[in-house]
Amino acid sequence: MKYALSFLVLNLFCNTLLFAMEPAATLVPQTWDPVLAGKQVLDRLVTVTGKEVKGAHDAEMVLTGNHAYILAEVNDTRAGESAGWPEIYCALSIVNLKTRALEKVIPFARSEQVFQNATLPVGACFVPRILQLNKHTLRCYFASEQPGQRQAQTWYRDFDLKTQRFAETIHKAKLKTAAGTFAMQPRYFHADAAAQGFKKRAKDFGLYLFDSFKEFDGQMYVAINNFPGKQNALAKVNPDRDTFEIIGHYNEPQSVALSESAVNRLPDGTWMAICRNDGGKRNYYFTTSQDGKTWTTGKQLPFVPNGTNSKPTFDRFGDLYYLGWQEATKIDGATRSVFNIDISRDGKTWERKYRFETPHSFQYPTFAEYEGAIWLAVTQGDHSPSRKERIMFGKLEDIGACSSQAGQQQ
Repeated sequence: MKYALSFLVLNLFCNTLLFAMEPAATLVPQTWDPVLAGKQVLDRLVTVTGKEVKGAHDAEMVLTGNHAYILAEVNDTRAGESAGWPEIYCALSIVNLKTRALEKVIPFARSEQVFQNATLPVGACFVPRILQLNKHTLRCYFASEQPGQRQAQTWYRDFDLKTQRFAETIHKAKLKTAAGTFAMQPRYFHADAAAQGFKKRAKDFGLYLFDSFKEFDGQMYVAINNFPGKQNALAKVNPDRDTFEIIGHYNEPQSVALSESAVNRLPDGTWMAICRNDGGKRNYYFTTSQDGKTWTTGKQLPFVPNGTNSKPTFDRFGDLYYLGWQEATKIDGATRSVFNIDISRDGKTWERKYRFETPHSFQYPTFAEYEGAIWLAVTQGDHSPSRKERIMFGKLEDIGACSSQAGQQQ
């Protein structure tokens, strides 16, 4: 009996030791190849900008009714983009999700365009954003700007899904700050930050809806920024979806150049933002907040070791966070040619799921979930230094595909 008991104790000890030695469960199978996974996604992307387009950038999208509605800033004269180019206009591409065919491209905002209730001034129509208001309506936002000449203004124009037509009117979006509600212009954004200690100079352009739109506890939020002013804030969107109320600014440390953030909320309710950095070595900074109003001084974190100045993404699909960031590594000398997507359950421990490597670049992606799949739109190009020549679209993955395939590559 004594020997039997000793054997049972020894056996239990050995099993416990073996269990402790086994590798912890991972979100990505050990045989998973992030580079191969990225290549497979790249191979199935399709172009969704018109054949006349020479330069394109900064797409966002809504998926509904088995179609993707993709906005982008485009121009028909040259590769690249700039807020100072008045020929840049905003266009909506409509893509059939079943066939991946580009069915229609509809320009909807350009310099000096005349509407029933207003005429746009001279200037680029820039950084478009899109939101589904209800079953029948999409709202398309854009900034109209002419740097050094006037205050930029954010406008919106609605699209009817039933008729597939835009409204003949446009409307000014508004910005709500501690001082009141104003036209959505950079000066009011800057004044609100300056009242809280922001020291950088005001800019008359560059105020954008950047990371949009995310809903938590029934409230819709958006991260906004002023790119040339290196200014960031979290804002909530009113029920009419025409006013953006500043909750809290996050610009520290001001010794670096933070902008273009992506924001999400962690399982414990903590807000976390990843910010582009145009200063120093250009690696990303992270900041957190318990209430969305007061934010920590930003810092670099070890799971993003070699980033460069470009748009990050920070989404949650199912119970997983997807963190996307541009790596400084270059493929064949091309700018923004490596982009990583890491996944996590808690926002603290990350595993690499995709690594996009291409001399065509992979920059400014946006991701959206629709009917069990994650889709993406992204800027690419072939020959220009900036590689901003067209918008590509395709499927990233079916939800849960990585873990459910027991290590088999998609």
